[in-house]
Amino acid sequence: MAEQPLRAPLNLKFDYTRSVGPTIGAFVTGLRDRKIVGARSSDGRVHVPPPEFDPVTHEPMTEFVDVADTGTVVSWSWMPDPIEGQPLTHPFAWALVQLDGADTSILHAVDAGSPDAMSTGMRVRVRWADERTGRIKDIACFEPGESDTESTTTVSVGDPVTDIVTPIDLHYTHTASFEETYYLRGLMEGKIIGGRTDANGKVYVPPRGANPTDGMPTKEQVEVSDKGTITTFCIVNVPFLGQQIKPPYVAAYVLLDGADIPFLHLILDVDASEVRMGMRVEAVWRPEEEWEYSLRNVSHFRPSGEPDADYDSYKHHL
Repeated sequence: MAEQPLRAPLNLKFDYTRSVGPTIGAFVTGLRDRKIVGARSSDGRVHVPPPEFDPVTHEPMTEFVDVADTGTVVSWSWMPDPIEGQPLTHPFAWALVQLDGADTSILHAVDAGSPDAMSTGMRVRVRWADERTGRIKDIACFEPGESDTESTTTVSVGDPVTDIVTPIDLHYTHTASFEETYYLRGLMEGKIIGGRTDANGKVYVPPRGANPTDGMPTKEQVEVSDKGTITTFCIVNVPFLGQQIKPPYVAAYVLLDGADIPFLHLILDVDASEVRMGMRVEAVWRPEEEWEYSLRNVSHFRPSGEPDADYDSYKHHL
């Protein structure tokens, strides 16, 4: 029976920060202030939410228009089982709502209680969030009814919103390729395994599905050394969000003995100013009880103490 590929659940999660510019900025600033702002295009239509560019002339949208916080449901679909991150935790309707004064529709949740209470043409109003920061969630949801004095009261609370932070949280199951599977299984055994097309082919680490020069499958598995040569490197001095090591530190391309393609890893246990092209390094493996199907099993590389490699030995791998 053929070896089964590795599979594992993965969670891609980070905060995406973006500047909003003048058009989206006007819209989210309005939401923070309990006001809905659209933009008029060259054909006279009012768009809510406002696009950044005129759909007819493709010029920036600059004429902003306040619209009502009450509108009409144009179409809808019932959401019986809300998932994490959606506007409401109980069943609700996703609906396109055309606000009074607008010519386009906005997609949002309607808290109607049951699908029997929903209908195309029904009137709904905004239910504002108690705390508003300048994002679409400042509209908690829509609810059946017309607006009242309280809902139409605007509250200016500061400078215009210039950027927004959107949490990204993606859950999925990753199935490794044949090459990725034997590469990861090798790491679990303390080995680094590359792939090659044939005896005359180059060894790629990590292995690829095919040789990029001729398209031939890289069927041959080749165990390479965990020692190698630094071909190029950079010293990281700038801190950034999510960084796990305090700068300065070195990220380098290491050409492992027996491989033909260098791969990127950390160089530690040496002052950054002493790292150089041609330096011989060796892998530092984490304790075996911490091993998993990951390149993280190699904590980093450090100088091996061997003489530097001659430039001619790696100049074709830069």
